[in-house]
Formats: sequence, C-alpha cells, structure tokens
Amino acid sequence: MFDDLLKDCQTLELAEAAQGFAAVGSEPRLEVLLALVRAGPGGLSVGEIQERLAVPASTLTHHLRFLVAAGLVAQEKQGRTIRNRADFDRISTLAGYLLKECCAEANGDNS
Repeated sequence: MFDDLLKDCQTLELAEAAQGFAAVGSEPRLEVLLALVRAGPGGLSVGEIQERLAVPASTLTHHLRFLVAAGLVAQEKQGRTIRNRADFDRISTLAGYLLKECCAEANGDNS
C-alpha cells in the first residue's frame, strides 16, 4: 500500500526519526515546513517565508535551524539570499518510517 514511501525508510534509525518528528513537533516549525512543501522544489527565501507566515526574522531563523538540523530543510546561499527548500526525499523517508509499521499486528504478526 505504501511501497513508494517505504523503499528508503529501512535506513532511518530511531534517533534520526525522533529528531525529524521533534523538528515538526511545534506549530510554527510545521507551518514553515508546510510553506516550503507548498512552494515546491524552488523553495523560498527567508524573506518570502516571513511574508507568508508573518514571523519575525529571529524567530524564523530559530525554527529553520531545527528543520535544517533534522535534515528536513536544505539551505543554499544565492548571493545575499538564503534559499530554503523542503527535502522531499527526507520527508518521504520519515513518513515511510512511521507507515512501515502500518497494520503490522493486524494479521497476528507481533514482531
């Protein structure tokens, strides 16, 4: 059912998964990540994220640090601008990590 999501999740360790889920464990960080997901592969600059979410620069920088540390957001310097992009592969791996357990015990498989 979730084959595409599950292909890479076996390499994710519990601690890595916990860090990823913790990074999106606050509403503001989840809002930032969702804005980047909606923006697509082109991503957004810090200013564009601020505009969309009405978040002060210092607060946004704090949230982006968490998301970058968890590998959910990649940053690229373009001149004087920092471009932020959702790491779709990493997000998919994180989702797959959770979904690989889907229905594992439904057929009596308790391992």
